[in-house]
Amino acid sequence: MLEKKIGFIGCGNMSKAIIGGLIAGGQVDAANIWVYDHKTETNQAMAQQYGITPAQSAEEVAREADILFGAVKPNVILKVLKDAAGALNKETLVVSIAAGVTLDALAMTLGHDRKIVRAMPNTPALVNEGMTSVTPNPLVTPEEVDEIVAIFNSFGKAAVVPEYLIHAVVGVSGSAPAYVFMFIEAMADAAVLGGMPRAQAYEFAAQAVKGAAQMVLETGKHPGELKDMVCSPGGTTIEAVKVLEEKGLRSAVIASMEACMARSEALSKR
Repeated sequence: MLEKKIGFIGCGNMSKAIIGGLIAGGQVDAANIWVYDHKTETNQAMAQQYGITPAQSAEEVAREADILFGAVKPNVILKVLKDAAGALNKETLVVSIAAGVTLDALAMTLGHDRKIVRAMPNTPALVNEGMTSVTPNPLVTPEEVDEIVAIFNSFGKAAVVPEYLIHAVVGVSGSAPAYVFMFIEAMADAAVLGGMPRAQAYEFAAQAVKGAAQMVLETGKHPGELKDMVCSPGGTTIEAVKVLEEKGLRSAVIASMEACMARSEALSKR
């Protein structure tokens, strides 16, 4: 168990996912989790649901926390952290989950002597299947990096990624659930066309995607090899694969992700 106080400034869906994962996994004592959200009812609801400690202000969370999560919107995080910076302890580790806010921007706000981690979880964190990139600055120790990775592993998977790959993370993870939802919807539409009831079509399509993804993660085999295992000579699957190739599935996915990554890079320069 992590014997540190963990604070959250902002308690939206992602904070709730992190807190739920930490408590469910036994990573930290609920009483050592401090939360401040500008909505008082949110603080009280979290205290009642999880037994965490509600704070009266962001500054109070900053004073108490050994690890502080900045979990407010990207357009306000620098102001919020600047206001709370004076209350931080010298060794407090600050973790930002605000998309598009660089380590340098965070350091300019908090001080260049501050331990900072930039993290990017995605929305499947809400169902304990998140994928999170963890990007520490040079002042964060290897042990502290391990602690942060363990926190994000409590509701999915996490990996350390250098900051220059953040835009690739956005494309392949942060924004990717939307592409997968579209794929599931399209498959379900086709099943409905084939006569299957809509609710059942979504279940079959979603489970097929979930199961296929699990095979990639657990077998360690190349996705192309797993695809070949399904394609019997002259069968139904290879016929579908042929059409997907003709319609340019791969090139469409690559082009869409290139556009996503370019947009991410442009937004980060604002």
